[in-house]
Amino acid sequence: MNTIHVDVVSAEESIFSGEARFVALPGEVGELGIYPRHTPLISRIKAGSVRIEKADGSEEFVFVAGGLLEVQPNCVTVLSDTAIRGKDLDEEKANAAKLAAEEAMKNAKTDIDLARATSELAVMAAQIAALRKYRQKK
Repeated sequence: MNTIHVDVVSAEESIFSGEARFVALPGEVGELGIYPRHTPLISRIKAGSVRIEKADGSEEFVFVAGGLLEVQPNCVTVLSDTAIRGKDLDEEKANAAKLAAEEAMKNAKTDIDLARATSELAVMAAQIAALRKYRQKK
């Protein structure tokens, strides 16, 4: 069976490293699907869930808050400042952070404050969506 090596790395730790049959993740202009022997590619990715179909057929989900993707024929590397295993996502914390971002948007005094709050809101909305997707797959 053909597999591809996958590494998902956050600024703090390696989140996943192993062989996979397939990887799906949120590219900047749409969903990307990566199979073994994929054409080399470098792309930015947006906040969302990375779905890894492991060599044994099981699935691993990882939330990323955006980042970079590098694809080589036998290796996929996902780099993200923030990456959280699906099983470690906390809906209560994500909802609280989303509410805080919404409040920050209302109280923004400068364009920079508004941009930060808008970005944080988008990441939290993506994290909540990833959590719901993860729960549906369980």
